[in-house]
Amino acid sequence: MSGSGARAAAHGVMPADTTEDVRARGAGVMAQVAVLPVGSFEQHGPFLPLATDTLVACAVAREIAAAYPVHLLPPVTVSCSHEHAGWPGTVSISAVTLHAVVRDIAASLHRGGVDALVVVNGHGGNYVLGNVVQEASARGERMGLFPAAEDWEAARERAGVRTSLLTDMHAGEIETSILLHAHPEFVRPGYESADFTADDRRHLLTVGMSGYTESGVIGRPSLGSAEKGKELLSGLVESFSAVFALLTGSDGAGDVRG
Repeated sequence: MSGSGARAAAHGVMPADTTEDVRARGAGVMAQVAVLPVGSFEQHGPFLPLATDTLVACAVAREIAAAYPVHLLPPVTVSCSHEHAGWPGTVSISAVTLHAVVRDIAASLHRGGVDALVVVNGHGGNYVLGNVVQEASARGERMGLFPAAEDWEAARERAGVRTSLLTDMHAGEIETSILLHAHPEFVRPGYESADFTADDRRHLLTVGMSGYTESGVIGRPSLGSAEKGKELLSGLVESFSAVFALLTGSDGAGDVRG
């Protein structure tokens, strides 16, 4: 697909495709791939919005849709954020519900002629998404979960992010950088002095985030920058080529960036 339709599909948090845009894109590919951003609605300290994970997932998915012939879906905005229940504003659904929602979306896409689904996960607490993909693959369906830890690590190195993935757990350098690039209007003052680390979090599932941080931050947001955010997204788009090739049987030539 080319022209204004391609640009519209990759602009903003909500996709702007028409049904004819989707039809035209699907006619020109060997296998149709849909991309589903999954975020959360949970605390991200005093300077990032509750919708941070959704905004990050959408930013990644939007960049993917600008580079590959995929069908960009609207985000799942509430997910499994139970570890953040100690902070006002956080909303969660059960893992069973999230599992069912993603599986229903995949089934609907399949009935509509879409061959594969990639779930772009923006929240580390959505452990159940791994089970969804495992079970779908066992049934012979084509589904992927992106980004993997290795994808984030490659993007982190490319962008010059100084904080390790272990330390940069929540509202840290990576998330702050992506929002400074993609949605600077949502980043409030205070991230410059909000650094807090807690690398030993072995009891997180039992005691929740409040057992390790008072502010809700675990990471070094002071190191964040828009430049790093841009490079992080570019690195993830590059890594997506492997997932795209795996699900379509292509060599990654669907990348239209040139």
